[in-house]
Parts: sequence; C-alpha cells; structure tokens
Amino acid sequence: MCGRTSLFAPAAELRERFDATVPDDYRPRYNVAPSEPVEVVTNEAPDRIDRFRWGLLPEWADADDEGFINARSETAAEKPAFEAAWESRPCLVLSSGFYDWKPVERGPKQPYRFHVEGTVAFAMAGLWERRETDAGTLDTVTVLTTEPNDVVEPIHHRMPVILPRDEEETWLTAGPDERESLCRPYPGDDLDAYPVSTAVNDPSNDSPSIIEPDESEQSGLGEFAD
Repeated sequence: MCGRTSLFAPAAELRERFDATVPDDYRPRYNVAPSEPVEVVTNEAPDRIDRFRWGLLPEWADADDEGFINARSETAAEKPAFEAAWESRPCLVLSSGFYDWKPVERGPKQPYRFHVEGTVAFAMAGLWERRETDAGTLDTVTVLTTEPNDVVEPIHHRMPVILPRDEEETWLTAGPDERESLCRPYPGDDLDAYPVSTAVNDPSNDSPSIIEPDESEQSGLGEFAD
C-alpha cells in the first residue's frame, strides 16, 4: 500500500531527473496525505510535471469523494473505477519516499520510510482521471500496488509499483499488456527502509525532521539484521 508520500528534491534536480518542466508553485513536501496534490508526469504531457489530486475519482463518483488512493495492479483492468484509466491514462507519480506502518505489540503502529538510494526522486506507477466539475477541471490520480518485495514484506503486505528508471518511458508509452508486465515487486536492491517518528501520523507535520530515523527502543532497528 502507499498511504503517505513525499517529494522534496530541489526543482532544478527534478527537472533534470525527469527531463520535464516543474510547476511554478512546486515546493518540497515531506508528508503528503491523500486528497492533497502530488506531482505526476502523464502520458499526455511527458515533458511536464503536473500536480493532480491524490485519490482517483471515476466519472460516476461524487466530486467531493476522497477517491481511490491505491489500485491493485492485478485487478485494475477489470474494475469499473479504473478500467478506462488503465486502458489509456498511465502516469508516473513522483516521490522522494513513501511511508507505511507496522503493527507492534504495544502502542501505536511504527511508521517506516521507504526510499530508493542514490536518486533525488523515483517514480511510482499511477493512473489518472480527468473530469469537469462545477469548479472546473479536476485531475486525480491513484498509485498502483503489487505484492511486497523482501524489504517491504516484513512491514506491509502490499507495496506501490516502483518503476526502475529504464522502465519509466515504457510505462507511459506502452499498451496495457506491456504495462501489466511492469507491475511487479520492485526488483532493485537499492530500496531502503527505516523507522521514523510517529510525528508522520499527523499530516500537518511537514518538515525535514519527518524523514529522520527514529532511534528509540520502540523502533526495532535490529529487525532486519541477520
């Protein structure tokens, strides 16, 4: 699953990384919650980074609904909410790292941050939808999920579809069948996870301190040790 994300790379580095223009109102975010804008690159405008509301709203949904923040890649083509977007509206959802939560024996769930080492940002596979409302055009997006890899599995039973860099263009340009083959657990060995403070639980906490490792006893830093 992907229930919280971030994007805090400098605009110039984002522009270079994705070879796309950056919105004038872009600002670094460390704790992005559903229903908030996320940065995307769509198949419609691959040379531009846009900002869409996180939570895909199909045409038949009420415009005030929160929408679908995630979609199971294994069934998206068959679900009425996603089938049209799956067919023709793929996008990249840009991220510096996402968060998920692991149950613990006592107290609140322990949040973890996941990020790809050695890059300013990576791309998660997404689908987008456009509709007209009384307030104007509304663009929304969902993040596709898949089975977890070895890094995510100890923490959560699902993970976002993270695209290796050399597959990002293919995701945007290929047909549905080829895109389906890209929806798999992230194959790279550069995905890292570490516990962070429960301050991330509150979306109003949005500062660099959010991504600092939680070194308290509760964090269980030794869980992944041999």
